[in-house]
Amino acid sequence: MNRREFTKTTLLAGAAIASGAVSAFAAEPRRIRIGIIGCGSVSGAYLPVLTKCPYAEVVSLCDIRPERARKRAEQFNVAHHYPHIDAMLAGEPFEFMINLTDMQEHEHLNRQGLAAGKHVWSEKPIANTLAAGQKLLHTAREKNLRLWGAPITVQSPQFAFMAQTLAKGSLGRVAAAHADYGHEGPGWSSFFYEKGGGSMPDLMVYNLTSLTGLLGPAKHVSAMLSIVTPERKIDEKGIIKVTEEDNAMVLLDHGKGIISHIQSGFNFFNPHGHDGSKEQRHTIAIVGSKGYMGLVGYDWEPHGVDLATHDNPKLERFATDAQGYIWQRGAALAAECLATGKELLVTPEQALHVLEIITSARLSQKTGRRIALTSTFKWPIVS
Repeated sequence: MNRREFTKTTLLAGAAIASGAVSAFAAEPRRIRIGIIGCGSVSGAYLPVLTKCPYAEVVSLCDIRPERARKRAEQFNVAHHYPHIDAMLAGEPFEFMINLTDMQEHEHLNRQGLAAGKHVWSEKPIANTLAAGQKLLHTAREKNLRLWGAPITVQSPQFAFMAQTLAKGSLGRVAAAHADYGHEGPGWSSFFYEKGGGSMPDLMVYNLTSLTGLLGPAKHVSAMLSIVTPERKIDEKGIIKVTEEDNAMVLLDHGKGIISHIQSGFNFFNPHGHDGSKEQRHTIAIVGSKGYMGLVGYDWEPHGVDLATHDNPKLERFATDAQGYIWQRGAALAAECLATGKELLVTPEQALHVLEIITSARLSQKTGRRIALTSTFKWPIVS
């Protein structure tokens, strides 16, 4: 190449860069280094999403059953795996811990992750009590860290449509809501039925998140809880005693006269089992003085929203496009937030409010009283 050709090539390259035409040189998105603790069934739902997320790099897996961590590492090409959280925290560097362990273990593992300077995403619940959860959030803020908790039902386009419909006043004066979620109960682990488990933190948590998100933070809770099946057969354990509720009915006072009712349980027959893709019932229904609105399918896998009003009394279906929403995407959205600053609609304050509802429902069952709630969160979520 002679001098004239070199000069021409340089000028053309400079013009291309100035015009943004050389996209190959554009900066790739920052990838958040992730360590996952808990390599059971839920990890099989999270890992396919995280390993394809442009903002995430899964570098470590951990499980107290080392074979499970090793198998997941091989399955998803993760370089490092560990048998204990101490080893993972001391091993390959990462900045974001995702906690997919049994629900009774979340609180102390989340505390340990925050203490080690990691951002934390926790499967539900974040903690075992409101006070403990508030301490975790205080620690996160002191250390300039982020703390999130599943579920992410408020991220769905169906939730957005319902929230916007309520905000427009299409239902008139909102009076009441009902939600339900249940199945016949898992047999692969005993933690669902042991202290700290139960159908409320495992199942009702979804509906509580959706209804408080739609109707606002609850003011009071009243509940009746029971154990329908006192013994369960569990894989690798045999017969166990059930100590936590497998049948729950909860009433919430949202203020301004609005009352909601949520039921959940591990004794609910469903012809579709736990397959949300086939559920076509209205699992959440909201009624007002001028209209009715029903969520088609479960709020963690919604298919649309049916709406009828005085002006249009025949049910019409809306918001049938998932727009990329899947319940498994929560931690990936959190990684995107850490990488880009794009905030989630999911907040730890709402997760802790839902946790207080659950613990207060148990207190209501024990005492027979209506329990006043103390926590709240920023609302409305979607305007």
